[in-house]
Amino acid sequence: MRILNQNALTAHGNVAGRTALVAILEAGLQAADPYHNTRRLIRRQGNRLLIGCRDFEPAGDPQSGDEVIDLDAVGRIYVFGAGKGVQRIARAIEDVLGDRLTGGHVIAKHGDEVICKRIGVTHGAHPVPDAGCVLGCQRILAMCREKDGSPKLRPDDLVFTVGTNGFSALLTLPADGINLEDVRHLTYMMQIERGVPTGDLNPIRNHVDRMKGGRLSRLIQPARAIHIIGIDPGSYQQLMYRNLWLHSLPDCTTFADARAMLKKWDVYDLVSPAIRRHLEQADPADETVKADEFLQWRWRIFGIMPYNQSMIPTAQRKAAELGFKALWLALDLRGEAKDVAKTIASMAKSIETFGQPVEPPCALFSTGEIVVTVGQARGMGGRNQEYCVAAALEIAGSRNIVMASVDSDGTDGPGIQFSGQRLGEVTCLAGGIVDGETACEAKARGVDLVEALKHHDTSPALYALDSGIVATQNISIGDFTVTLVLGQNPGAWRMR
Repeated sequence: MRILNQNALTAHGNVAGRTALVAILEAGLQAADPYHNTRRLIRRQGNRLLIGCRDFEPAGDPQSGDEVIDLDAVGRIYVFGAGKGVQRIARAIEDVLGDRLTGGHVIAKHGDEVICKRIGVTHGAHPVPDAGCVLGCQRILAMCREKDGSPKLRPDDLVFTVGTNGFSALLTLPADGINLEDVRHLTYMMQIERGVPTGDLNPIRNHVDRMKGGRLSRLIQPARAIHIIGIDPGSYQQLMYRNLWLHSLPDCTTFADARAMLKKWDVYDLVSPAIRRHLEQADPADETVKADEFLQWRWRIFGIMPYNQSMIPTAQRKAAELGFKALWLALDLRGEAKDVAKTIASMAKSIETFGQPVEPPCALFSTGEIVVTVGQARGMGGRNQEYCVAAALEIAGSRNIVMASVDSDGTDGPGIQFSGQRLGEVTCLAGGIVDGETACEAKARGVDLVEALKHHDTSPALYALDSGIVATQNISIGDFTVTLVLGQNPGAWRMR
């Protein structure tokens, strides 16, 4: 099971609602595992390697159909990559190729058990990179290039690159003249203190790094490449011309974009002088890989977690089995976690009171990248947990509403990385589950939910209430938010 504390989560409060919601969450989290899809993508028939699956091809990709590779004509085979859950893909490749796989190296998130046998694994920190991230990149670099920078790989070699969410933090090798602390300060200031979305942070990160922005693909030349991305394949046009976070593919941003983003968030004068100098004195030869360069190489791209087979559709089917009308509210929900929680809670209260816009019992689903602007607070929590604590306050007293939010990778937020707190043996919660009784339970146990929100210290609060979800780690394909409305209570919210 992905959710490890199911008994504790379902033993109090709205037991019926919590039990149903945990079953739905578990079904979705089980689907957030790329191992089996990787085995569908890569098959071996004797000395023939077949790579391909229509479900995993980018829409409009001019290269379509199976790649059929004669292993007798292939030299060495390597796997390089980074991201949350990256080992599940790497291990699947190992299991297909067996001793025909030469080796490789991947960078996984701290807390992942090492499951790879032939591929080396280095653990690094997310969201703020650490020395492990740099070490992992150095190990990949050493396998691809000689000390003088000349290629170690040959045209007859085959390389699988693997990129999943968390790619941008875990694949960190600062550019010459920039040190790790410069990048750590940049990332913490923007992503933790200011809640800057990845789309605004990555133009900067891509241009202060030696591996990001498609440079990983440049590094493995002249080998043939199979690029596996742990998300929906999307469209060919998007991957070629609008990508900024899949670092095995072309980057659409520039040094000018990086400078503009620093100014947009009013941090240009707050980043290290080394970063400013690097961006101001940018050599055009140091630009990230663009589509025209990428298109000259030999490659295929596959996205092995298509939406229609992934977390939300699987969870929706489970909800339907349990008797709920399943509605997918949003594919890419954005905003401050506590504000998004209030919005979804308001919808749920409307359903409970008026049966509008849908009659209960129903299940509301959404995914996306909600954020938390932490400022100078040093609490322990994450965006999914903050969502749940805010939701608990909004639905207090309801007999019918149960709400949950979880990060599909099993870790919501940095956990103990910055707070120094511990929750027994738990280093990081995956999210939370709350109902109309949670606020009352908190008051009875002396847990102040308002203060927990104010100080962004939501993990201890949810843990103390047996409402924090503890889960195994795997791939990240977004936040996973589910609200159940079990029935109607016309007088519930009319006079409030």
